[in-house]
Amino acid sequence: MQSKNHIVIRIASVLVASMAMISAGAATLQSQAVGQRPSLVVGIVVEGLDEEYVKLLRDHFGDGGFNRLMRDGVTIENIDYGPGLDATAAAALVMTGASPSVNGVPASTVYDVVTRTEHPVLNTSTTTTSMSKGYTPALLLVSTLADEVRITEDGLNQVHSIAADPQMAIVLGGHAASSAFWIDDVTGKWTTSSYYRDTPTVISRHNFAKPLSLRIDTVAWAPSMDLSRYPDLPEHKKLYPFRYTFPKRDPQSFKAFGASAVGNREVTDVAVDYITELGLGTRNVTDMVNIGLTVAPYKYGSQTDNRIETMDAYLRLDSDIARIMKAVDSTTGMDHAVVFIAGTPAPAARKRDDEKWRIPTGRFSPRMATSLLNMYLMAIHGNGEYVSGFHNGYFYLNHNLIKERGLDAASLRKQSADFLLRMSGVSRVFTIDDIVARDAGDDPVALRRNTYFPQAGDLLVAVNPGWVITDSPEDEVLAPDVTAVSFASTMSPAWILAPQVEATTIGEVVDARSIAPTVSRILRIRSPNATSLPPLRIK
Repeated sequence: MQSKNHIVIRIASVLVASMAMISAGAATLQSQAVGQRPSLVVGIVVEGLDEEYVKLLRDHFGDGGFNRLMRDGVTIENIDYGPGLDATAAAALVMTGASPSVNGVPASTVYDVVTRTEHPVLNTSTTTTSMSKGYTPALLLVSTLADEVRITEDGLNQVHSIAADPQMAIVLGGHAASSAFWIDDVTGKWTTSSYYRDTPTVISRHNFAKPLSLRIDTVAWAPSMDLSRYPDLPEHKKLYPFRYTFPKRDPQSFKAFGASAVGNREVTDVAVDYITELGLGTRNVTDMVNIGLTVAPYKYGSQTDNRIETMDAYLRLDSDIARIMKAVDSTTGMDHAVVFIAGTPAPAARKRDDEKWRIPTGRFSPRMATSLLNMYLMAIHGNGEYVSGFHNGYFYLNHNLIKERGLDAASLRKQSADFLLRMSGVSRVFTIDDIVARDAGDDPVALRRNTYFPQAGDLLVAVNPGWVITDSPEDEVLAPDVTAVSFASTMSPAWILAPQVEATTIGEVVDARSIAPTVSRILRIRSPNATSLPPLRIK
């Protein structure tokens, strides 16, 4: 009897020990599953992305692009950037989680009051011959999501960015990136600045084995499907398909190519090669590749109505996104990757035909307004050049002269605002004092937040709807490189696709500054150092 009890006790002990080992093993596996950080992050920023176009064309998309994002990911229908931001500034806001007043990037170009010229916000070069080499993220004042991904792995991982536009590539790469490459406007080669050290083999091969400069004459952009299949088109628009070519003899050809849907394809080709050939996401670290694309209204076209071009750009973008996702599937797999896509505001339309339909319109000439304002101030305060220049909606006053004459700058700004407000086409004028005091615009808090005061002018001018700010010839309402300022709050959609994150749709307006901390939380890394908002609550 005693022997039987002994056997029972031994069996029970073995069972308890086995259960304890199984429980410990399960806990270990669970801990590993929870603690395992995604091995690859893919960020895509798309200029001009509009949720309405995505919904309109959903039935024409394939299964692997937007439809996959909407089916499996978090859809954020409206991320709010506030007023006055272009694609460069908006991308900087997404990547830093901070507004221009903090991150130092208010627009793609800024005004130098000393030389009275404008220059790219992230370029310190004073000569056009070394323009590419002068681009630097040092002028981006805070850390970015890409920086934090690189830092968390102590630089043992790879972080790359690729875009047609240099400043987009730099914003997406940040300060700590392994590389940042873009298409050179002059040579058509993939190029970088002296700031970044790495040149991936993918770039070298694309530049030497199949350079764009040898192919540009053969590239054409035409509709990707029959015109009758494009939704919501009037019948007359279905009669004349568009076709754009990029002749090498045209000095704008590489710029025009980079702004087109076929330019997106070129960027995507390189991005896919990064993922598949550089071994991104295949080691025990978290790698990252960020990609800049565009579906903004094509500014190098000749038509005022470019709906077909825009819809075709979305169809091609869907295919490009699907190719990127397929590359992730074939390497790390989506179970070990995070993909986020954020749209940025579209620029204002370059050409309008309001006059054709007798809709009230007009042209506000900054050059003429500067001359008239200066004469007005001379009549009050004596001879001198009181107005230094105009840029991106701002008039800049001559502060050296103001100080020399012992004038009160705030009073002079108020006098100038009262005068400008009486000009034809001017609807509102805000002084920088109004903006600081949060007493300007329909959303004064957001306008102040989106103003970088060291670069801001003295007077911000808004013109009537239908009017344009331009000194261009009569037949060119806005030149392709002119930035038109929007004072309305601008919104775009975003998507986040990550393992263990449930698919859902967020219909409420979301501050764009929330994107970086949300992705950081999914990755379980530190948010960029200027982040001021908490991450979104997603499961």
